[in-house]
Amino acid sequence: MNTLKLEIVTPEGQIFANDVKSVTLPGKEGEFGVLPSHASVVALLQAGVIDIELTDGNHDIVAINWGHVKVDENSVTILADGAVSIGGTSESEVAKSLEAAKALLKSIGDSDVAIAMATAKIESVAKMKKF
Repeated sequence: MNTLKLEIVTPEGQIFANDVKSVTLPGKEGEFGVLPSHASVVALLQAGVIDIELTDGNHDIVAINWGHVKVDENSVTILADGAVSIGGTSESEVAKSLEAAKALLKSIGDSDVAIAMATAKIESVAKMKKF
């Protein structure tokens, strides 16, 4: 199976490190996806949601306030100022991480439209999680 090595790092430490099928990123110029064998690129990321397709076909999401990404043929490295992984094994854990993500997005003072879009995407993915 063709995979990418994805790593998400903040000043507080590593948020995610694993092999993935694909990743969708909130680029400053618009959302873009990365698959294995992608051309090398360095890009600025805005407040939004990173959608991670895991090797088993499931999805994880991580909310970020802003950052940079370096894409190589078989790896993606994200340096984010702040990030919150949305997940958990119960509805209450998902609700807590959802509130933390919303607070993170609101803290940056970015455009209300960008924050609203990211919040809507977070809520929609959180509703799809099964417990």
